Amino acid sequence: MSLVIRTEKRDAFGKNASYRIRRTGRIPAILYGEGQASLPLVLNKKDVIQILKSELALNTLFKVAFGTEERDVMIKDVQIDPTTDEVLHADLILIAMDKIIRVPVPIELVGEAYGVKTEGGFIDFMTRDLIIECLPARIPERFAVDVTGLHLHQSIKASEVALPEGIKLITEPGAVIALVQMPHEEKVEAAVVEEGAEAAAPAEPEVIKKERVEKAEEKE
Repeated sequence: MSLVIRTEKRDAFGKNASYRIRRTGRIPAILYGEGQASLPLVLNKKDVIQILKSELALNTLFKVAFGTEERDVMIKDVQIDPTTDEVLHADLILIAMDKIIRVPVPIELVGEAYGVKTEGGFIDFMTRDLIIECLPARIPERFAVDVTGLHLHQSIKASEVALPEGIKLITEPGAVIALVQMPHEEKVEAAVVEEGAEAAAPAEPEVIKKERVEKAEEKE
């Protein structure tokens, strides 16, 4: 059964009006739709938080009901107070259930890689979402990616993720999702002094060494 949230149209605007709305446990919102004028609304803050904490989060499909009307929508964006983490405002987007949409879907790594368990490596989780296109009703909660068989220096790319029927991958197919690497170890190269040369190390190897250390620090 689709989630239905009761709402109402908003006719008061500005900071003071928004403040009064928030004092009642609600938040101002705007519904956007292609080819339609934006519609200011008022939502119950608890309803918005419930959606954000659900499995699909921002990809949750639900209905807003006002008067005798109901619209299929998703949350496009939310404004959060950086100090209190309170939800201040929400942008909704009108959804046509028969039209393909583009959304990010989170990736969940499953299992312990062989390269981590027995070869001393660690998993570098590089791409945490896949961008896909599909009908709204087909949006998955997540993509489970099994990393059990990965050895040291092996990776899984976006193109290797099994997608359900009706879902098109938009993320670059070559994007690395997870890679098994060795922990960084600083390598100190010994300077080779030729017979008859001065004992002091030449400047050039020191410059190269410094550049390598800086690059290594950037990767950490």
